[in-house]
Amino acid sequence: MVDQTSSFETRADKALHDFMEAIEDVLGDYLEVDLESGILTIELETGAQYVINKHAPMRQIWLSSPFSGAAHFDYDETGQAWISTRGGEKLTDILGSELSNATGQPFSLP
Repeated sequence: MVDQTSSFETRADKALHDFMEAIEDVLGDYLEVDLESGILTIELETGAQYVINKHAPMRQIWLSSPFSGAAHFDYDETGQAWISTRGGEKLTDILGSELSNATGQPFSLP
């Protein structure tokens, strides 16, 4: 049997790392990105901040957005994506759209 906590940690760490790299690559001139101790912080030129972190007890990724507020995401094995527990949207779609709107630059996360 696969240790679900270990699997969650690995998957969540990879997602946060991948988000950081993609955001830095495309939007690094428009915002500050930092990943430390499992917490991804994205600061816009206005000073507004996104905080994205893994929440191990619930096996979720949590998003705090200056635009859409707080949201929690469960991993969907079938769709291979982090899905909002309240609206069913993908984390990558929400974050990509909001960062694109905030910076005025086309951006999407894979």
